Amino acid sequence: MTPREGATAPRKPAAAPRRRREMLGEVVSDKMQKTVVVVVKRHTRHPKYGKVLRRITRLKAHDEKNECQVGDYVRLVETRPLSKDKHFRVVEILEKASTA
Repeated sequence: MTPREGATAPRKPAAAPRRRREMLGEVVSDKMQKTVVVVVKRHTRHPKYGKVLRRITRLKAHDEKNECQVGDYVRLVETRPLSKDKHFRVVEILEKASTA
């Protein structure tokens, strides 16, 4: 029997769903509709000299209800690509910015 006569190739088991990355950061811009820019700060060691370096990453995140304001501290979760730059969603607002 040739492969074209109805024989099927053995199926691979379905891969387990990938664990989605979670990040915490501060909203620095909310000027777009349903999108916020969040700065995620992290500390890393220089591989050779050992000095602790501060690094920031600016991520665009989807904010469905437009609840976030500049200064809010939020939790992001990775999701499918929503646009060219937007691959995260705002899950919750951990701390609202002070309105003083």
